[in-house]
Amino acid sequence: MIVIITICILLLIGYLFDLSSARTKIPSVILLLILGWIVRQIADFFSFKIPDLSGLLPIFGTLGLILIVLEGALELELNRSKFKLIRKSFLSSFISIIALSFIISYAFHYFGGISMREALINAIPISLISSSVAISSAKNLSLENKEFVIYESSLSDIMGVVFFNFAIENIYVNAHAFLHFGLQVLIICLVSFIATVGLSFLLGKIDHPIKHAPIIILIILIYAVSEIFHLPALIFILFFGLFLSNIDELKNFKWIRRLNPYEFNKEVSKFREIVMEGAFLIRAFFFILFGYSFETKEIINADTFGSALLIFGVIVIIRAIILKVGRLPMFPLLFVAPRGLVTILLFFSIPATLVFPLVNKSLVIQVIVLTALFMMIGLIITGKKSKKLEDENKEPAANVISLATPDIEDTSESLFTKETES
Repeated sequence: MIVIITICILLLIGYLFDLSSARTKIPSVILLLILGWIVRQIADFFSFKIPDLSGLLPIFGTLGLILIVLEGALELELNRSKFKLIRKSFLSSFISIIALSFIISYAFHYFGGISMREALINAIPISLISSSVAISSAKNLSLENKEFVIYESSLSDIMGVVFFNFAIENIYVNAHAFLHFGLQVLIICLVSFIATVGLSFLLGKIDHPIKHAPIIILIILIYAVSEIFHLPALIFILFFGLFLSNIDELKNFKWIRRLNPYEFNKEVSKFREIVMEGAFLIRAFFFILFGYSFETKEIINADTFGSALLIFGVIVIIRAIILKVGRLPMFPLLFVAPRGLVTILLFFSIPATLVFPLVNKSLVIQVIVLTALFMMIGLIITGKKSKKLEDENKEPAANVISLATPDIEDTSESLFTKETES
């Protein structure tokens, strides 16, 4: 019972963090990591015997990744006005992954004396923007910036996972490797279409009080089976979420009208709420658990801190260049490029024979913490600046109204006087 009480209290504290993030501008992820670390210190101080829970991280991480990408996709609208934004977010995430992966991997290759393939496999996890952290931290941004962050971070997760699997599966990069990869993409696109149609009809036609849980279970099952066959399964998650959130744009198709779009939108709204709550629970538990797995010596490891600081510097410079060239707003988007859940997942997925000693848990933790702190400080500063601008814009408007009011009164009084005299 003590374990159940503890878990409930921790999740409720995580919920308070989520509520307070809008005002404090401190991403809830940072607070969850700190909370997990504090629990570890308390457990060690009182000599509580807690079993090793690190084996649960990949499971909760995978579930969290599925639900968070699905949650982000369910909030996006696809129409002609969004194509420019989608193109920019795609190019931003793609160029960022390629540039960072090869710059960091070349440094590992040059200074570590390992092959480029090994270096690349170890560099990719650090090169990806984490949608789990970015999406939850973008809630207080403007609509356009929020949509950009959702698209960019979701696409970064998808392309990063695909790139990582491609690097692990193919010892040699040749025509056969690209043909095999192209076939995998075609297969997952076909699976995504069939599965999306089937799940949509189930969502719209099941007449039973329990209907959303089986849909989520089927989504996770399709993802897991696709991963077994090394298919880029996150494409299916994004495709399904975008289909549900944009059903109104597809009304012209006869088979869509069979779903009764008006009633179907109600079901999608309920489904979205359940996905959001599930994503919160999994995300909170994952980051508390990951924070619990921290050891103080890993966070303040001087041997890896220099490397972590250099990697962080490269991440910021590359992002600034991409935003500048892409004519995207430097602030606050420069700060919203955190590492997190997907980085941890891929780090634990590196085969033991390909592990590079420098890329250890300490380095990964330090990069995650540095990018999260940078995002927190940036969002606090830009939040204060935007609030100051809003206040300055309101004051002149108030002055104009106060100045204009006497004129109106004077005019009305003069007109009234003239009428009386006449």
